[in-house]
Amino acid sequence: MPVVVVGNITVGGSGKTPLVVHLADVLKGKGRHPGVITRGYRGSATHPEQVPLDGAPEAFGDEALLLARNCACPVFVGRDRAAAGRALLAAHPECDVLLSDDGLQHYRLARDVELAVFDSRGIGNGWCLPAGPLRESVSRLMTVDALVLNGTAVAPAPTSGRPLFRMTLEGNEFRSLDKTRAAQAIAGLAGLNLHAVAGIGAPERFFAHLRTLGLEFAEHPFPDHHWYSPAELDYRGDAILTTEKDAVKLATLKLSLPIWVLPVTACLSPDLGEFVLEKLNGCPSA
Repeated sequence: MPVVVVGNITVGGSGKTPLVVHLADVLKGKGRHPGVITRGYRGSATHPEQVPLDGAPEAFGDEALLLARNCACPVFVGRDRAAAGRALLAAHPECDVLLSDDGLQHYRLARDVELAVFDSRGIGNGWCLPAGPLRESVSRLMTVDALVLNGTAVAPAPTSGRPLFRMTLEGNEFRSLDKTRAAQAIAGLAGLNLHAVAGIGAPERFFAHLRTLGLEFAEHPFPDHHWYSPAELDYRGDAILTTEKDAVKLATLKLSLPIWVLPVTACLSPDLGEFVLEKLNGCPSA
């Protein structure tokens, strides 16, 4: 069974989840049947379990629910990625490739393709935890199959000879969190008193995206995977703008302002999907 690991060597989010969604879509378009495994970070699930579309974020974690709702393929959580993969295949024997959201350092999970994702934060001071942000030495990059540079990220050294792919996240239309309103174009938000809320690995990345759309807003950064309370978001204004990942948790709150969610799509240059497929063609089938 071919396994593709999408990970990084730094702590914090770098864009792995939208990349997994992209790869799942590409693989399905090429006739493959992917399944996704992920830890289910900050979820309460203690054993491998499939993520339902209407699952609670407290049980499965925000990223796992986001994957289940966007990948249109089976998604299983499990702290033991290998066990999660076995459970997924037992329940869905039609799957012929596994995508692991994170897990570069989960060495109990065999893998055929490794992709390391970086964003503009790079490798920080270049030191491993706890002195720096690295999970592993930067030399680990010499063993991955390719590096994916999110946005303005620069390839860290040493990466000599590693294939490089540029990823951009595109999105310019908002949807209503409560689904009671039609999609909102940028023009409909211009001039309003807006609050932008982001509890992701790099909130500034979301804020920068909104600025490129020409919007003005008050910034409200929160820690990655933050659990919100209504009191924290009791703003005065016209609307709250947020990410899909944050929307998973905000959907359970009663807030006074309408919430607009910005879905984004990962675009890769050159064609990372074709690169992965070429690698998979050399892997044994299930």
